[in-house]
Amino acid sequence: MHPAPSIILFTTLSGLGFGMLAWLGLDVPAPRGWIAFIFFLIAFGLSCGGLLSSTFHLGHPERFLKAFTQWRSSWLSREAWAAIIALGLMGLYAIGLIFFDARWRLFGITGALMSVVTIFATSMIYMQMRTVPRWNHWSPPVLFLGYGIAGGALLTGNVTAAILLLIAVGAIQVFAWMDQQRREAASDTNLSTATGLGQPGTVRAFEPPHTGSNYLTNEMVFRVGRKHANILRAISLGLSVLLPVVFLLLPFSHILAALAVLSHLAGVLVQRWLFFAEARHVVGLYYGK
Repeated sequence: MHPAPSIILFTTLSGLGFGMLAWLGLDVPAPRGWIAFIFFLIAFGLSCGGLLSSTFHLGHPERFLKAFTQWRSSWLSREAWAAIIALGLMGLYAIGLIFFDARWRLFGITGALMSVVTIFATSMIYMQMRTVPRWNHWSPPVLFLGYGIAGGALLTGNVTAAILLLIAVGAIQVFAWMDQQRREAASDTNLSTATGLGQPGTVRAFEPPHTGSNYLTNEMVFRVGRKHANILRAISLGLSVLLPVVFLLLPFSHILAALAVLSHLAGVLVQRWLFFAEARHVVGLYYGK
């Protein structure tokens, strides 16, 4: 799949933002006053910035309201509703903390729950796609939730939880890469099964379906070399997990905390680029990819 910058930013920023909102909704003791304002400003900025970036991937961004109409069958629509509900509830919770020095726990707990549901709904947009073996797998919801919750712990200053969660996410990510590779290799889908012409003989393309690029090749056909993928995996783990953990284990300072957050953000961006770049849509079979 083509790693579009708008979708990479969307999945990265919104995951961190809603993960941060989940921790703010459940955190005891909760920040108050101007400290709470800064925390919620960052969380809402990441969440809304991610959601806004996703609209740039729409063919007709002006029709984005239609995304709310298909909630019975579309995970994209469910994600949109979950995000709106989560932002509304956490907005009310933030108002109580900032202006009234009050913890309206009902809004905080339900807002935190809906923030987690939003991240899960985002992951299900990809997991449901049977045409992409790497995505039709247990790993998207586990890793989307893992990165979101671990990143939220990091951004809210829950150091011990952040260290443990980052290590766990790193281990799961390594296993997921290996299992995705196995699943893709075990897939029996090929040009013969895709066309239904496999009996008798072997099917091969006589010539490419198109002389130039089209929507399908631009959106769903992308190849990244195995050597480059392995290097990017190491970079992703180093930035998103190893460096932040090292920074958090050192004596606390705001500079190290900021470096841990920036490193994690950069690492997740690399991981999301690989998430899309390594995913092979079966439509690529028609183009010899």
